Parts: sequence; C-alpha cells; structure tokens
Amino acid sequence: MTLWIDFESRSRVDLRSKGVYNYAQDGSTDVLCMSYAFDDEDVQTWLPTQPFPERVRNHTGQIRAHNATFERLIFSYVLQIPFKLEQYYCTATQARANCAPGSLEDVGRFASSSMKKDHRGAQLIRLLCIPQANGTFRHDSALMAEMVRYCEQDVRAMRAISKGLRDLSEIELADYHVNERINDRGVLVDVALCDAAVKYADAELLEIQSLVVELTDGQVQSVRSPRMKEWVLDRVGEEAKTLMLVEKDGVERYSIDKSIRANLLALSEENHEEIPPVVADVIQCADDLWASSVAKFSRLSQLADDEDCRVRGAFVFAGGSATGRASSYGAQVHNFTRKCAADPIAVRQAMVRGHQIVPTYGKRVTDVLKGMLRPALVASEGNTLVVADWSAIEGRVHPWLSKCKSGEKKLDVFRSGLDPYKVNAMNTFFTDYENVTAEQRQVGKVQELALGFLGGAGAFDVFGRVYGVRMSETQIKRAVMGWRRANAWAVLHGQDLEDAYTQALRIPNQEFSAGRVNYMYDGLHLWYALPSGRILCYPYATLDKDGVSYAKAAFKPAADATEWPRARLWRGLACENITQATANDILRYALRELDRRELAVVLHVHDEIVVECAERDAESVVAVMQEVMCAAPDWAEGLPLAIEINTMRVYGK
Repeated sequence: MTLWIDFESRSRVDLRSKGVYNYAQDGSTDVLCMSYAFDDEDVQTWLPTQPFPERVRNHTGQIRAHNATFERLIFSYVLQIPFKLEQYYCTATQARANCAPGSLEDVGRFASSSMKKDHRGAQLIRLLCIPQANGTFRHDSALMAEMVRYCEQDVRAMRAISKGLRDLSEIELADYHVNERINDRGVLVDVALCDAAVKYADAELLEIQSLVVELTDGQVQSVRSPRMKEWVLDRVGEEAKTLMLVEKDGVERYSIDKSIRANLLALSEENHEEIPPVVADVIQCADDLWASSVAKFSRLSQLADDEDCRVRGAFVFAGGSATGRASSYGAQVHNFTRKCAADPIAVRQAMVRGHQIVPTYGKRVTDVLKGMLRPALVASEGNTLVVADWSAIEGRVHPWLSKCKSGEKKLDVFRSGLDPYKVNAMNTFFTDYENVTAEQRQVGKVQELALGFLGGAGAFDVFGRVYGVRMSETQIKRAVMGWRRANAWAVLHGQDLEDAYTQALRIPNQEFSAGRVNYMYDGLHLWYALPSGRILCYPYATLDKDGVSYAKAAFKPAADATEWPRARLWRGLACENITQATANDILRYALRELDRRELAVVLHVHDEIVVECAERDAESVVAVMQEVMCAAPDWAEGLPLAIEINTMRVYGK
C-alpha cells in the first residue's frame, strides 16, 4: 500500500535562507497540516490539534512525496516517527528521471497546454509559514482553511502526475536512496574561511564589472546596460535568439533577464557554436554580479549546521533532465570552479586575518575567491578526504558507445596508456609520438574538447581562444580534418544516431539502434535506452522541416508564456547526451558499490567522488576506490576505465 503525503509547516527560520535540513532540525518548526491518502482513497488532512492518525504512524509500505526529503525530515525530527529511508519514494525525482521539470507546479505546466501558473500556493506560504516582521505568525482561520485545500490538492496533483509517469526502476530507486545517505552525511565547511570571504565582497563585485569590460574589449561597460543585451544578440545563434525573444502585451522583444540567462547558460553547455564560451562568460558575469562567489561562501556559511558545521542536502538526484546527472542544491558544488589556489592553506590564513590577497595570491580578488571555493570544504579533525576522478571519462565512453572498429581503435589509445592529446597531434602534424611538442599537444587537447561532439571549425576557434591556441583559418581546417581522419567513428556514430532517432519519429512504436543505444517514439516522447538499461527521453518531440525539436525541461518559461520553450535536437547534442548519461551510469554504479562497502562518500561531481575517512584508513580506502572505480559494470564490458586519486585535508584538485 502506498501513502501519498504532503506537509505544510512553518518555522522561526525562513526555509529559503537556511535549507531543508536546517529547517527540519533546528527545533523551531511547527507542522501546520498534513494531507495524505492511501492508494486511491480520498485525501484527508491531519491538524496538530487532532490525535495523530495511527494508520499513518504504523504504515510499513512505500511513502510517496514530492521532494520527499522534506517529508522524511519532518517525520523524523518534528513528529519523531522514524520511517526507514528505503520506504521513501520522491515523485520530483521520478519527474526528473522522465526528463520533466522537478517542481510540482512546473511539471503540471510542462504537461499542460494551458500553461497557467498558480501563484496562490507561494502566497499562502508567505502569509502563514514565514514569520512576520515582529517575529510572530499570522493566525487566520480563512487562510488556514485555504491552506488545507491547497495541501490536499497538492496530494491529488502529485498522485495523478506520478501515475502518469514511468515509475523509477528498482536500480534508480536504490541510487536515489544512496544519494540521500550522502546528503544526510553532509560535508564539513570551513565556516571561518567562508565568513572571511564575505568581507571581500565589494572588491569582487568591482572586478566582475572589470572582467565584463575585458571580455567585451570595452564594448560593454556594465552588465546592467542595454548594450550588454545587444552585444550578446550579435554573437549568438538563432536558437539562442529564440530563447531571448519574449512577448508582452502583444509586442515581441528581446530580453536577457534571470530566467533567460539561465536558459542561455544551459544551452551554452550543450552547444558552443550557438553560444561561444566568451559570450557565456559575459552572461555568467551578469549572474555573478547578483550571485558572486562571495554569495556562494555566504550560502555555505548559512547552510552549515550550528552543531557540527556540516552542509547537508547538497545533491539533487537526477537533476540534469536530459542525462539524469546529479545537480547541486544550496551548496551548488557542481558550479564550483575546478581551479584551486596553489597553496590554499596560506590563502586561508591570509583571508581569516584580513590581509591583502592580491597580488600575492592572484591578479584579482575574484580569481582568488573562486580558487578557495573547493578548499572551503574540509575533512573533520583526524580525518582526510580521498578524492578520485575518472580520467577522460567522456573521451572513453563516447567511442565505446559507437560499437565500431574505429571506435575500438580510439579505445586502444586509452588501453595502451598513451596520451590522447599527443595522439591527436601525431595525426594532425604527421609526426612521431615522441616528437610531439607542447604546443602541438595543446592543439590536440583543443581538438578533443571541441570536436568530440561533432563541433567544427567554429567550435575549434572558440575553444582555441580559451586554451591559448591561435591558428589561421587554413590551420584550423587542417586540425579539424586531422582529428576526423583519426576519429572516423565520431562522425559516423553521429550520423547513425541522427538516422536512428529520425526513423523512430517517422515510424512510432518501433526501436531503431545506433551503436549501443536504442531509440523509440511512442507518439508523444522520443525515448532512448542506454546500455545500462536506463531510459531517458526528449519530451513532446516533433519532426518538421527544420529537423527535430522537443520541450526542454531545464528551460524556464516566462510567467506569461503560452507554451514550454523548445530546443533543437541535432546529432552532436545526441552524442553529448548519451555520453554524459552513460558516464553518469558509471558514477551511479560506483556510488552504489561504495555505499554497499560502507565508505562515507561526502561529495560527487560528475566524474569525481570524494570519500571522508580516518587518516589511518586512507590507504585501504584508496585501494577500494581504485578497485570499484576502475572496474566497469557488467553492462559496460570492454570499456577501459582509469582514475586519478589523491588524499587531502582540504578539498582541491
């Protein structure tokens, strides 16, 4: 029997500023009401003035809730009813695993042609759940009756939406529970460092403005100016321009507000030709101005538990709707720059003492602070962090997925221990492996990053500027042809994928294969099955004269939008999606195995896993992580894996 449940509660601490773990555990949370239903029975509501329903208290079956962590923590810490973690099933995770938005409101809009947005729930929460300016709560019987109706409707909506979606598989549900154990464990934050970083805020914001001027060669003096929007428009592709186009009062205009910036940055991760990295950097600066790295330090400090200074609940399982990769909530670890200070201990000492940190530790305060985001996460006293990441995981997974002879030739490069960047340079400059120069190897690196997902000369030029490789048009063409000549599998696999998903759209309910991936269109969604058995989809896919398009869950519609924003599917994006999704399956498998062996994973970031352990146990933990992370699962036979692993007191790279 399934228990469907939704809580509405209030706290003397604002949920939005403290996070769900602090909210439930700080001892000042009151439950306003609990709406619930068993299976398909009518929804009921319990109020704190009534005896608690014993049928709920004694429930031993599954408990479904939207963002179920909240309900789990309320049960455990407020109502003192410790249901087993394995009983919980998150319908928001279910939605994301089906490539739909995670919020209950958005998933309803996503599936609805009316696209009507109901703001009343948020208004009721502000009125009843958050303290007033004088610290007291509003008591209003009419509002409370409306809140009960709202809570009951959430249960009905959640139940209806969940039943209309594909259920999580047993493995997906097990992986969700592993992720929850990692969230419960948390990671220790250096609160003193975070608080010191906040004091450098003014200097950082000035430098963000200076960075915009530098990136735009002085053409944009402020991201707040109208010129910034025009500068971006002049440099992005047609799909990006479509995202920037909004309609208000019957008038179309271009905008670059918060939701549009988020959509553009999401697109930039998938398509560097649509949005070149330098343009994405300027867009990111606009966000940084309102949410600088100082804001990240401040958030870490706020989220740190008052008793043990650990941040919990950082990871959103299946947060990346197109691939199922995890994202990060609150702490936003996935957005931390990978570049770290060369000597984080010395930088920390200077910061907590309030010393000048530039130019000793960097040219800009912005750069110094970004380099200290990772080192703000540390091991407990007597413990160490074991940090392991897969070597070139996407570069290995992609040719393996192609399942062809030339793909195997690429994999042989990794099996032999050769440097793939030098091998690329060999084929471009017609030289021996031993004679590849540092400059030629850098060209090989740009080739791998820019061309792996079928980018062309434009992508090479963009990545080349990022990595300091400047070449003429003729030289770039030579580099592109050299890489494609040595990696024939990539272009062929991309074409096979496009043929497969296009055929699937033309002939519904029939499977079409490309390499190790299968596509099938059910008349509504374009599904694809990964080698692991996990399935994902491009929702509401259509085939028209311009190709394939689909509703992209990660995009956010404007408040007055009449339909969900759509993205274009092309062969390069298909390559990237299946590669990142399969790499995520490798990560999930490793996390599951490490959890089974009771290792304390505290962080994971796409291709990286961090375990905290006692210093005396570090050697044995390293051995276990090497064994687990280098062994491909049964479904990935023939995929060569390798890791880089280090132990450290503070999180770094």
